Amino acid sequence: MKKGLKFVALSLLSVLARTGCAGGNENGNGSETGKNSSKPAGTLKVGLISVGDETETYSKAHIDGIRAACDKLGATVIYKNSIPEGAEVTNACEELKEAGAQLIFTNSYGHQDFACAFAKDNPDLTVVADTGDYAAISGLSNFKNAFTNIYEARYVSGVVAGRKLKELKENNEIEAGSRDANGNVKIGYVGAFNYAEVVSGYTAFFLGVKEGFESDKVVREVKYTNSWYDHDGENTAAKYLRSKGCVIIGQHADSTGAPEAVEAEYNKGKKVFSVGYNIDRLSKAPHAALTSSTNNWEKYYEYAIGQFREGKEIAVDWAKGYADDAVGITTLGPKVAQGTQAKVEELENQIKNGSLHIFDTSKFTITGSLKDNANNSGATLDADGHVTKNRVDFSYKDWTQGGKVIYQGDTVDTVKTQGNSTYVEESVKRSAPYFALRIDGITETAKDAA
Repeated sequence: MKKGLKFVALSLLSVLARTGCAGGNENGNGSETGKNSSKPAGTLKVGLISVGDETETYSKAHIDGIRAACDKLGATVIYKNSIPEGAEVTNACEELKEAGAQLIFTNSYGHQDFACAFAKDNPDLTVVADTGDYAAISGLSNFKNAFTNIYEARYVSGVVAGRKLKELKENNEIEAGSRDANGNVKIGYVGAFNYAEVVSGYTAFFLGVKEGFESDKVVREVKYTNSWYDHDGENTAAKYLRSKGCVIIGQHADSTGAPEAVEAEYNKGKKVFSVGYNIDRLSKAPHAALTSSTNNWEKYYEYAIGQFREGKEIAVDWAKGYADDAVGITTLGPKVAQGTQAKVEELENQIKNGSLHIFDTSKFTITGSLKDNANNSGATLDADGHVTKNRVDFSYKDWTQGGKVIYQGDTVDTVKTQGNSTYVEESVKRSAPYFALRIDGITETAKDAA
């Protein structure tokens, strides 16, 4: 997801303008035709507007996904790469329309306002804002949103990291300085922005670490970079976290800067490991990389393009995870703990069959000063700090106009009970993440804070 100036009010801290994740296509701006379908090539033209190109991993995942889907379905895809989050989006949409595209996708949050306006002016076309969040309340039938349940894969990648911590503990290999004053093992996370998407992901990862570690004796520091792609900034953030004693360093940012920093520390003989995002990081961190959480965007593009071609409605909010092979983790690195693969398969099956809920309220608390944190203002807690209600306002607001409501949404309690499990749901009321609770054990550090 990318972030523009307008966004849903999930957090009083989330007022940073969100720049683009990255990705692209080796052919630059142009078109490709599906090759393997029996359907005549070019019977349907679709367009993809990407904030980056294939040199960066976020947009590369989208480009690879739509290419595979069009290849399978016999459609032609026209690419508009490296499109900033501004008026250039409108120009790209117009060019795609002139080229014959009937279905247009944008992949960055900051594209959304322009994509919505274009959809309003062109009711004969369908426009999808991937990672967007207000299609359902926009009043437009030809404007859609889509995301993935990446938080599921982040949880599983956290379990991989937690099992490594458990192995290090059992072998007395957790180094001096890697525990706090209360004996908690320190881990770190390089985050782009303090928006709900990142909070949802790092919380899922943290809960996975505790599951794999089989202990609550772990704390996490999140270091923000204020950018989706900043190799040097991510590298510096990882070094900072390592200087604080972190044993595992995860990431929600798009470059290889963080895993490269961790690999350098590992090569100095340090017991420190990396968990990445978007793609396999083993080429950059062959020893330190444990795994990465990843999206399989082909699943969405195949669904959406297939629906459109058959004249069927595309879901206004699409979000799928493990059960639909839309998310996963990459190849396990050589340094994972013994038995990790079996544990991963066990948990993946539980997520698929619905018996495991990532944000199980019995697994985390909100206590002390966090109770009064603005990000937890919608939460109701029991005496032990467990969430019993979590009311989220799904309105779309413009903070450049003092929080003026642009599209009115419902305020909904996102806490659900299923059988013996009570949990905070995610990506159900809309596709874009909205879990923004700050829980015990996690601290956040701004980009420039030491």
